[in-house]
Amino acid sequence: MKIYFDVAYLYYLPHFEPVMDALTANSGGAVEIHAVFTSSPPQPIEESLKHKNVTTHLISSEERLSFYQSQCPDWVIFGHAANIAEDLNSVCSTALILHGLGPKSTYYNASSASIQYRFVESDVRKKRLQQLYPDKTFIKTGYTKLDPIINNDDIKLDLSSLGLNPEKPTLLYSPTFYPSTIENFPKDWPEEFSDYNVLLKPHYLSLIKSAYKKQRQLLEHWATYDNVYLADISEQNLVPFMATADLMISETSSALFEFIALNKPVIICHFLKLRWGYRGLLRFRLNKRLSDDFELFQSMGTNIKQYSELKTAVKNNIEQPSTHESARRSITNEVVGTVDGQCSTRVAHFLLSHSS
Repeated sequence: MKIYFDVAYLYYLPHFEPVMDALTANSGGAVEIHAVFTSSPPQPIEESLKHKNVTTHLISSEERLSFYQSQCPDWVIFGHAANIAEDLNSVCSTALILHGLGPKSTYYNASSASIQYRFVESDVRKKRLQQLYPDKTFIKTGYTKLDPIINNDDIKLDLSSLGLNPEKPTLLYSPTFYPSTIENFPKDWPEEFSDYNVLLKPHYLSLIKSAYKKQRQLLEHWATYDNVYLADISEQNLVPFMATADLMISETSSALFEFIALNKPVIICHFLKLRWGYRGLLRFRLNKRLSDDFELFQSMGTNIKQYSELKTAVKNNIEQPSTHESARRSITNEVVGTVDGQCSTRVAHFLLSHSS
């Protein structure tokens, strides 16, 4: 059996790798695993995949369809709503492991693509997707990205080796690329949080897109502080950072759903830097991008409207981490589903027992 993972962006890989590992563990060596990139991955990532006997390919976006057709795969797994799936369905089976949990409407819209199967996280999400797309096939498996945290305590970062103090509480600031709070954080904010370690883990697009050059300049400046560590571009996987941190700071990002699934506190920042096209009367454009799940952010953790509220919010949550625990557990059940370290194994069993 040959299974190909379509890694259109590096941030799809943390969702795919646990499945690759589960396929290797459960196939008895009877499966070939391939990762297809459209841009060269950082060398450490490529070497890690090859160490796992995953064959890597670098194929331009325009050539992916003809490449897959020529390879005669059993499965092609996507991380987004890929248009080429429609032409592949006569050649092989196609499946979707979406690269996030919401709250953007794209979480639901992704199923409009002609991908045959979609692995979903929870009963609630499966029911809603089935109502929206009654002719599609959805398989509840849980959220594969979190499996390594449950199964491997060694995935945590070594704070000492990063120049940080293991005795201090550790904050994870994981902003998205747009709309983001990065530009609205003070230039010297790490100094105000000198009693904490600060892990900076920006979105991959913040690190590579020319449009976000100013974000990179701020991130690199903050990294000069002794209590701060900025993730390298090759450290595209948020999982080790989430496993290590005591608290997460972000915007209305799907990563917050991942973090509360670990029963840890979050702070949701609403002081976003918006483009002119999303401000004032045009803010409806931003709201249009969000699904009804946006309301869940109001109860999952501490919401703040301006940076000046951050220090108090951090202090309160570090000292009383159980404050929003009930809401965290309820939302995790609704959105993330079962967090038992076996989600990837469930996906692997399905792939191995079904093919065109």
